Amino acid sequence: MHSNVNSSQLHSLEDPYHLSEEQIAAYQSNGHIMLRSVASAEEINSYEPAIEQYVRQHNHHTKPVGERDTYGKAFIQVGNIWQQNEAAKRFVLAKRFAKIAADLMGVNGVRLYHDQALFKEPGGGHTPWHQDQVYWPLDTKHTITLWMPLVSISEEVGSMTFVDGSHNSGYMTRQFISDESHKTLGSYIAGKGLPTTNYGAMSAGDATFHAGWTLHSAPGNPTDQMREVMTIIYYADGTRAMEPDSSARENDLAGWLPGVKPGELAVSPLNPLLYSR
Repeated sequence: MHSNVNSSQLHSLEDPYHLSEEQIAAYQSNGHIMLRSVASAEEINSYEPAIEQYVRQHNHHTKPVGERDTYGKAFIQVGNIWQQNEAAKRFVLAKRFAKIAADLMGVNGVRLYHDQALFKEPGGGHTPWHQDQVYWPLDTKHTITLWMPLVSISEEVGSMTFVDGSHNSGYMTRQFISDESHKTLGSYIAGKGLPTTNYGAMSAGDATFHAGWTLHSAPGNPTDQMREVMTIIYYADGTRAMEPDSSARENDLAGWLPGVKPGELAVSPLNPLLYSR
């Protein structure tokens, strides 16, 4: 583990965060929810420096923001940090977050699919409309992503924008994140007059949770502050891997579910059980 953080200073993130029946119902109906203070300011402050430093060291972008393609402009993306960094490991494997994921989905247990830091640089572009689960070879609708800013983000950067109830439509498009997906899905949303939600400004430690099939996008970053966000993807324990129907799903099967064959339980050393009733 490479880390210059004294792990005794890291807060535990074990104690539960209590959800109301209304919150669970809202998530299940909309496919997304925003929860305040899922981690406290003190807790975030104990983790942010190590995660931020790791992401900065592993940023593979060599060109300035303005010279990259849409996907490259959208964020600095670093995955599977939990295996490389002690602070990230404690954060990603946190029982508190995993229990919220299980409670919102109404399942008995959740496993880790993978983590991902998504840092949007000053001047960073928008994240086009997309569904996450087109990338995942997971044979379940019970998938969920925690999206938590490690620094406060202003109204103009805001949360992601979600299409309410879109998780019930399942597979809507084969398109991956691109200008094309943004245009096609954008006109579909507008044409159908689908309701969307953006939660606006968020404090460090607030979090949104959204289902794998929930259609979403994110605005660019017009500020001079880095938008530091950590994401953790969970799926219901007992989920099986599916036969990949795209190169993206083939890559994901090999990368995030090593050794697992289609039809088998989605369990590998990279997918620990993080919470179980």
